[in-house]
Amino acid sequence: MVRRVTHTTSQHDAPTDPPRRALVLAHEPDGPAGQIEVRLTQRNFTVDTHIITHDYSKPNEATPMPSIEGYDLVIPMGSVRSLTNKTEIESWIYDEIALLREAHNSATPILGVCFGIQLIAEALGGTVEVAPSTEIGWYEIQDGPDGSNPVGSGPWMEWHHDRIVAPPNAAVLAQTEVGPQLIKQGTTVGTQFHPEVDVGHVTQFLDMADPDYLSDLGVTREEMVADVTAHESANIKQCHDLVDWYLDQVAFPSECPVRQ
Repeated sequence: MVRRVTHTTSQHDAPTDPPRRALVLAHEPDGPAGQIEVRLTQRNFTVDTHIITHDYSKPNEATPMPSIEGYDLVIPMGSVRSLTNKTEIESWIYDEIALLREAHNSATPILGVCFGIQLIAEALGGTVEVAPSTEIGWYEIQDGPDGSNPVGSGPWMEWHHDRIVAPPNAAVLAQTEVGPQLIKQGTTVGTQFHPEVDVGHVTQFLDMADPDYLSDLGVTREEMVADVTAHESANIKQCHDLVDWYLDQVAFPSECPVRQ
């Protein structure tokens, strides 16, 4: 089932772009595109969200993958699942990887987030492995070995246990000590961090998190809510700037409007 959401656009953000359609691939109900979706609607996109799994206890019960036909942008989002354990998601994960490979090969722009960058890595010839340490919380990112970081050092919110080995033809534009944080190959971009978050978004994540799981990571729900509250305003701006960079410099550079 595809969910369509329209956000109110302020006069300051009145769209000057041609109308386009974006497909968000949300792997669980609490994993939509958040502030990425907000900025896309401000930029004159219609955003459709396809939720792949609806029951955390039944990860292999999935809604069939949608077609990308008619979409100008595909956005695979985060997940509690891991590509190092495909068995529990084998009913749909290979279909999604194939869908993203199809999108990339047809030059349909892709912007992947967290689990989304890991899907991109697998689709384009890279790999995913368990990270040497978990990144959870707010981290600054540095320039990557293949170019300068175009989206700013942040801090950006991280919540992941795995890391990618970048595809051979992808440029790593930003990284932390743990691994790549921003990769680009053609019009396909992936972020290991979560640019989309605000207080409501992180609260949804936390509603599904076992307190023992958080305790094992050395964090509490209260600390995480306080952190995202403190960072929310700045993160919304940097998320919208990231979306603008992606649309204007990567996905549709020849159509970049002049912005005030």
